[in-house]
Amino acid sequence: MAIYAIGDVQGCYTPLQKLLVRLRFDPAQDYLWFTGDLVNRGPQSLEVLRFVMGLHDHAVCVLGNHDLHLLAVAAGTAKSGKHDTLDEILRAPDRDELLRWLRECPLLHHDTDLGYTLIHAGLLPPWDLAQAQRLAREAETTLRSDNYREFFHHMYGDLPDHWNENLLGFDRLRVIVNAFTRLRYCDLDGNMNLRPKGPPGSQPPDLLPWFQVPGRRSHGLKIVFGHWSALGLWRGEGVIGLDSGCLWGRSLSAARLDIEPVEFFSIDCDPRRSPHAV
Repeated sequence: MAIYAIGDVQGCYTPLQKLLVRLRFDPAQDYLWFTGDLVNRGPQSLEVLRFVMGLHDHAVCVLGNHDLHLLAVAAGTAKSGKHDTLDEILRAPDRDELLRWLRECPLLHHDTDLGYTLIHAGLLPPWDLAQAQRLAREAETTLRSDNYREFFHHMYGDLPDHWNENLLGFDRLRVIVNAFTRLRYCDLDGNMNLRPKGPPGSQPPDLLPWFQVPGRRSHGLKIVFGHWSALGLWRGEGVIGLDSGCLWGRSLSAARLDIEPVEFFSIDCDPRRSPHAV
């Protein structure tokens, strides 16, 4: 048995299958963890969704911002963007089954035995594991409820930009979801700035990558995340970043988590989008 975490696929089904051949993945014995953003911008989002859903208990996928965007478009609360590639899913005969499965995916997955925590983007500096798990469950409960469409009406936006336990309603949910699915940079006070997308060193001087903020309460956890293609394959500060830019023609990466030291794998990808088409 092996457990592999895989970075953002974003509809790149063919590279995913090539990577699984490289891993010698056995769906009867091995397990895959996906960092989210299974869909969008790439050419085969429908195939990716069907494949991962078909792995049943041998796959875990956390929700990414593109996955949530698909759900919002399907719910009629958002419009497809210029570079979106979601129409094939929305027209599929098994659309409802696929979307229901996606809406049931978690925002955070923690494996106590393995000691790893899987998220899409980041954790705010004030959050330890227990608080992050509690807040993820809050948002997941809403996403899985009959009122999920109401949340999608209020999901988009960058404010509030910091955590406060006294936040209520959709402001509270927006902060939680933005942190789990969009976070890259924070200031020293833990305020999110969701605009910079470049690699460390390109950001304004008052910002740090979320995992480098001094005193973050998740320090000491082993965290696997994606979302940040400009960061690329990253290991340090107790985190593993796995979005190595397959969509942009760089690579699709995986990490085997059940062995020490962690073993990394990558396969080259053909460009599907210009890095400027974000």
